[in-house]
Amino acid sequence: MKIEFAPINIPLRRRIQTFAVLKWIFTFLFLGQICLLLFGVLILAGHWYVVALYCVWLCLDWETPNQGGRRSEWVRNWTIWNYFRDYFPIHLVKTMDLDPQYNYLFGYHPHGVLVAGAFGNFGSEATGFQKLFPGLTSYLCILPVWFKLPFYRDYIMCAGLVSCVKSSVSHVLSRKGGGNVAVIVIGGAEESLVARPGALTLKILNRKGFIKLAIKHGAHLVPIFSFGENELFNQVNNPKGSLLRRMQEILKKTAGFTLPLFHARGVFQYTFGLLPYRKPIYTIVGKPIIVQQNHTPSTEEIEALHKKYTDALNQLFEEHKVQYGIPEKDHLLFT
Repeated sequence: MKIEFAPINIPLRRRIQTFAVLKWIFTFLFLGQICLLLFGVLILAGHWYVVALYCVWLCLDWETPNQGGRRSEWVRNWTIWNYFRDYFPIHLVKTMDLDPQYNYLFGYHPHGVLVAGAFGNFGSEATGFQKLFPGLTSYLCILPVWFKLPFYRDYIMCAGLVSCVKSSVSHVLSRKGGGNVAVIVIGGAEESLVARPGALTLKILNRKGFIKLAIKHGAHLVPIFSFGENELFNQVNNPKGSLLRRMQEILKKTAGFTLPLFHARGVFQYTFGLLPYRKPIYTIVGKPIIVQQNHTPSTEEIEALHKKYTDALNQLFEEHKVQYGIPEKDHLLFT
């Protein structure tokens, strides 16, 4: 295999962009484990008082990720997120205004490998979410397992990340006065296993819990499609029934998450590595679907709204696909 090295005379701006994405990859893949290791080192080193104090804090603070988190606008506006945005670059595109007197549930598609677009748009202010949608506050919902890791949980909550469990989403959507947005990556970890360049398969047909929550709280549904999310990484071939796929599915069932074996480019060469390709991401925020509140929705009501949502998502994709490089003949596949 011939290695294609990066040129030496790359502008400093682009080097900082690469560093910003490297930091994000490190945070996503390794920082949680390092925080857990640090916790163990403190115990072994005899600093039991630090561990004891933190454990008391943890007990008192355990439910915070399910109660809106503890966002920090300072962290969300770090300059490094602007470099992260510009690496790809990431664009947030509004199709219409959203009234801040209502609460919203944003359905984000596709998951991709590491949901770079979702974090860039809703885990920071790099793409100007609050300027595009004044009066709205976004809460990106992620797997609850990440909030069980000491120290790490406190860091990610600063970015406005909250748990995706039912009680957490309900807390956001039930807030009085409106202006709150729960952002859910609908396809989840299962969809990440089919994420690769050119993929247009969405795991959504059996995902109806978010529909029920929207109805219960009267939160308007907004479909989002992020063009380019699946183009960032290649993935080791893992067809249904293969040993790798079975192992990934077992991990998901036992641990609640899974991780595709992905690869793209490196820091100093373009041939292999864990950094994503420099591919643009265009995140299109669709039109809201008005939802009437019903605390005890029927199965028929949930099914009808789910159909309305998938139709709206498909229409959003069809209206914008050619503009963002998808051939006219290609269509979404819902599974």
